[in-house]
Amino acid sequence: MDRLTSLTAFVRVVDTGGFSAAGRKLNLSTTMVSNHVQALEERLGARLLNRTTRKVSLTEVGKVYYERCTQILADIEQADDIAGALQSTPRGTLRIYTNTHLVQFLSPAVTEFLAAYPDVKVDLVIGERNIDMIDENFDVAIRMVPPPDSSLIVRSLATWRHVLCCSHGYIEKHGKPEQLADLSARNCIRHSSYPHGEEWRFIDRKGASAAVRVAGNLTSNSGETLRRATLAGVGIWLAAGFLVRDDLESGELVRLLPEYRPVEFSMNAVYPHRHHLSAKVRTFIDLLARHSAEQQKLINPYA
Repeated sequence: MDRLTSLTAFVRVVDTGGFSAAGRKLNLSTTMVSNHVQALEERLGARLLNRTTRKVSLTEVGKVYYERCTQILADIEQADDIAGALQSTPRGTLRIYTNTHLVQFLSPAVTEFLAAYPDVKVDLVIGERNIDMIDENFDVAIRMVPPPDSSLIVRSLATWRHVLCCSHGYIEKHGKPEQLADLSARNCIRHSSYPHGEEWRFIDRKGASAAVRVAGNLTSNSGETLRRATLAGVGIWLAAGFLVRDDLESGELVRLLPEYRPVEFSMNAVYPHRHHLSAKVRTFIDLLARHSAEQQKLINPYA
């Protein structure tokens, strides 16, 4: 059997978690994928995978072999890309995933990208869930916080902060919190993707870290739902600054405890590390980085 194909089959089995899934990725039968892995094991005289009816897992030898195989395949792919780099232009379909509230910043970059590169198609998916970029075939995801998967590459595009706010109606009914500790006794509505869970983190005027544990009757992954609830006086919200900028400027919402600055986060482009960046991905991320730099004040109005 072709050794390179066998290496590829082995890596795909590990990446996808099974022989059937690997076969679909490679357009090979499950039996053929299994034969390729067995051929490697026979050549090496060692078992690479532990197989059960439910899953496959790497043996100790398999772990070491897998790491080297992924590097070998990446090097081969990169060599092919470098060989054609002078003639390379973005083409094919670019699959992007982003959150609903980031579309306002992403759309201008997508529009410019399509106008500049007519051979590219963009498949833009919008949602509020954590995705598996490899299994779902996304080229790049634009996110407000780092992904839980540490194997992904993260490129920072812009910085941003939350802003603590509530409505005038809430203050009239419950009073205005005077210090950070007061929040622990208030109804604090929360975004489910906030990285620090129920602990809201800040920096005081002296540059020292400060935090408070909060609770409330509404948690959601929808920024718009939380915004509307805040406007209706449901509770206090630690909101992404760009989501409530207009509401604060119009006076519909009130900024609270400005002496405490919420910790800073990055808007990121995230992509799988095992694949050498294609021209379409590299070019789009570079374009998006330029757009993000131009829109930094809109993304982070309360820097």
